[in-house]
Amino acid sequence: MSKSAKKKATQSSDEKLSGKDYEKALKSLHVELVKLQEWVVAKGLKVCIVFEGRDGAGKGGTIKAITERVSPRVFRVVALPAPTEREKTQMYVQRYLGHLPAAGEVVIFDRSWYNRAGVERVMGFCTEEQANKFLTVVPLFEKMMVESGIILIKYWLEVSAEEQTRRLQDRINDGRKLWKLSPMDLKSYSRWDDYTHARDEMFAASDSSWAPWFMAHSNDKRRARLNIISHLLSRIEYKDVTREEIVKLPKRGKIGKYKSVDYPFKVVPERF
Repeated sequence: MSKSAKKKATQSSDEKLSGKDYEKALKSLHVELVKLQEWVVAKGLKVCIVFEGRDGAGKGGTIKAITERVSPRVFRVVALPAPTEREKTQMYVQRYLGHLPAAGEVVIFDRSWYNRAGVERVMGFCTEEQANKFLTVVPLFEKMMVESGIILIKYWLEVSAEEQTRRLQDRINDGRKLWKLSPMDLKSYSRWDDYTHARDEMFAASDSSWAPWFMAHSNDKRRARLNIISHLLSRIEYKDVTREEIVKLPKRGKIGKYKSVDYPFKVVPERF
């Protein structure tokens, strides 16, 4: 590639993707996700997708982009709250086991068992000994998952410190997003280096051949979503079974034989 071509490619990747281009690409990927969904159901596949990353990295938006055109009965999102007092006394991964996929399911974890290697470790909710034991055991846990037939795909969304600040500030200023900003987000905001160190140790311990980590740069949310969906589709071999039978609407019976009752419905006011 020539210097001018390299420069042009770099400039292109630095530019924010337009909404029009994003929607066009996303529509095409959604069609493929539906094909994947039908293949997962037909073949009884078990798919588990893990999303991790700093606060404001774009995990929620990416998951929404994946799931907005597929069935929630097949694509199931798991976003667990803080553990209860009872769950704190259980084996650490116990609360996650019941959420793992059965045949014909795709389970997406919006944060996962890796909480122990990240937020719990950085914020002092577990001891260093507990965190180190987790990092020692987690590759074996994931090997058991994979050997049981689960397709495990792990994503880390990487956002810059400047972009994270902008997004968290946007949550404060936008009443629609304020619910996304938890007290924990504010406490963890000042611990960038601690999270970086925890991330690096997590990668070193759990980036295995059977369950590798994939990093997506997410300063441009739209590009990150498209790149992740495209990569996800490439990680699972599937075929199009949606058109094996041509779908046709059946003939509708005659309308008007039955006269509806003049019921005094409570109508929603049309204010828009």
